[in-house]
Amino acid sequence: MEQNKNNFININNARKKEQIAVMQTIADQAHCPFCSENLRLYHKQPILKEGQYWLVTTNQWPYKHTKHHFLLIYKEHATKLAELKAAAGSELFTLIKELEKKYAFAGGGFIMRFGDTDFSAGSINHLHVQLIIPDALAKDFEPVRVKLGLEWNKRK
Repeated sequence: MEQNKNNFININNARKKEQIAVMQTIADQAHCPFCSENLRLYHKQPILKEGQYWLVTTNQWPYKHTKHHFLLIYKEHATKLAELKAAAGSELFTLIKELEKKYAFAGGGFIMRFGDTDFSAGSINHLHVQLIIPDALAKDFEPVRVKLGLEWNKRK
């Protein structure tokens, strides 16, 4: 396997120096940082809510120009949509609706990457949803950019 990619993480897709440093530690441990037994070793944000299938927290390294950046992490280790339990989809949307109501979002979006991180551009190979609310009223606002796919020259 590549030095910057294993079954659980892909450092090539990390965006910030602190994130890269944490991911290098995770790579050395060779375990999934989003599985429940490891999550609190690396993720320092509080768990806001826990359902049967998902837990809700905030992103430790939010994208630029976001007002809110939540992570909804699937509680079982899974990397493909086919591995999700059917009821998990219903719970996911219930949790997103609860966040929308609680924080009175004017608008936003969410993304779930899955499968090979060279195609998804994910840094963690564990199903999770990023719920992103832009800070559209900020004076220096620019659109939030989300990437899918890794450039070929960064795959090695």
